[in-house]
This record gives sequence, C-alpha cells and structure tokens, in this order.
Amino acid sequence: MSNFSTPRPQASAAPALFREHELSIGLVLPLLGAGQTVVDYAAQLDLAQRADAAGFRALWVRDVPLNSAGYPDPVGHLDPWVLLGGLAVRTRHAALVSGAVVLTLRHPLHIAKAAISTHELSGGRFVLGMGSGDRPPEYAAFGQDGNARRDLFRNHWEVVSAAVGVPSRVIADRQPDDGTEFYMLPRQRTAVPLLAVGSAGQSVDWIARHAIGWMTYHRDPATQHDRHSMWRAACDRAAPGSFRAFGVAVRLELSERASEPPTALNLGYRTGAQPLVAILEEMRAAGVHHVAFNITDSQRPVPDVLDELAATVLPAFHAPA
Repeated sequence: MSNFSTPRPQASAAPALFREHELSIGLVLPLLGAGQTVVDYAAQLDLAQRADAAGFRALWVRDVPLNSAGYPDPVGHLDPWVLLGGLAVRTRHAALVSGAVVLTLRHPLHIAKAAISTHELSGGRFVLGMGSGDRPPEYAAFGQDGNARRDLFRNHWEVVSAAVGVPSRVIADRQPDDGTEFYMLPRQRTAVPLLAVGSAGQSVDWIARHAIGWMTYHRDPATQHDRHSMWRAACDRAAPGSFRAFGVAVRLELSERASEPPTALNLGYRTGAQPLVAILEEMRAAGVHHVAFNITDSQRPVPDVLDELAATVLPAFHAPA
C-alpha cells in the first residue's frame, strides 16, 4: 500500500519562494549526468524527493512538446503536467514551478484546469510559470502563426489569469447559443500565482503589471545588472509599492574541489562550492530573489552534487524551517 497522502491545502508557495532582500535556491528537472539523454523518470522522482528533504525551495519542470534533430536539447521531457502530478505526491515542501508552460501552443482553459489541479494536489505549492516558447517551427507544427505570438500570449494570459484567480472566472472563446455559464472545479482557496518566464515579446512594464515576477536566463554580471535595473524601473512605474520578484536560471557544474574558482560556461558556471556561495551572495545583493540551478551533463554523480549543495550552499541562504 502506498504511504503517500495528499497534502492539506495551504497558503500559496510564492511568498516563501520569492522574498524581498532574500535569495532562494531551486533545481531544474531533469537532473542529469554526463552524456545522459535517456531519462529514468522513476529515478528523477527519487532525486526530487531527496532535494525536497534537503531543503531546496523549488523544483522546476520544463515544457518541451516536440523534439527535432536541430534542437540543442536531445532529452525526452515528460509532459509537464504528468511530471508535476508525480512531484506533487512525492514531495512535501518545495514549490513546484512550470518553467515554462508554452502558453501560446496550448488552450488557456486547459492550462488553467491543469494548474488548478496541480495547485490542489500539491497543497498550494504550485507556481504557474508561462512563456511563449523559443522555437518558431513549433508554431507551424501546431497550426499557429508565430508572428502573432505576442498578442496570443497576452490574450491567453488573460484567460488563464481569470480562471485561476479567486474568485475564478471562465472567459469562453465564444458564448454557447443556449447561454450556458461555465465555472471550474475544484474551487481553490488561493489563487495560482502567475510568473513570466522570459519576455514572450512583452514589455517589462506589462510583465510587472500582470505577473508576480520575472524569470530569465543567467547572463554576465554587467548585462544582468542592466536587466535588473530595467526591471526595477518597470516595477516602480507599473506596480508602485508592490513587490515583484526577479529570478535567474543558472547552469551549474559543481567541482569536486570546493575552492575551485569559477569558470564561465554558457548560461552559467563551473565552480567549487566556496566561490559559488560568493557568487550567490553578489546576486542576492544585486536584487536576485531566486536561482534555479540547471545541473546537466554533470561529471559527478548527481546525488553527490545535491548533498554538497545542501550541506555547504543552502545554509548560507535558507533559514531553518
């Protein structure tokens, strides 16, 4: 008999994940060793449970609907909602974040239903990160016009936001002839938080008005400083007096030598744990509220990497529960 039980509903995970003047640390799934492209997802759920128990604040799940020979990521990703369901019953504390559901290639009411379901099953730990995808050929495969993605993103966001809010409201594509009024069940106690992942062709002012925060890729410190300054200015204009988070996804190759100085990688670093703490402290001082580590092609066993991060890095940023 399974020993898993559905968590009790609780407050939204967003305030615990994104706090002003603080930095939290999460992980992007799947967590892979060197040269690994065929993913054992049963093992990934075990790693997720290990990370959850170790104190990582978030587990991020990607949405990759199709693969092609020209796509740089050869990994076979599960449908995000299937994986999120598995994570919801195998973890207890970490926020579960979609990073990011491709809002423009899915019907927004389906996204809303899946988001409400994940929020309920996880006990309120779900954050709905949405983006517009970064592969134009996918638009053709799904019969969409890639040139219209900016407007489509905004329109779909409005529908999702209404449906996952409290109170929930269904915006139908067209009203049924018989006047039927729709609503969504189950009725959630808290709204599902909406996070913008990437810009999706939108202005930072639009993102600041409509999302709890903005998640972007790692860039060199000077470029990231400029982007953060742009974000803070947009928040002051579009949402004065309201907290809006800023997060960064960082590729990480953790050295066995704790003191190894950082070497720049594409979208991240190879570094020892000691300099990594210093890097994260600088990011926190610069206004970053969350870092999601992408551990791919790890030369070390992934469990060893998680254990070292939990022992030497997390305590510098996560207060004891």
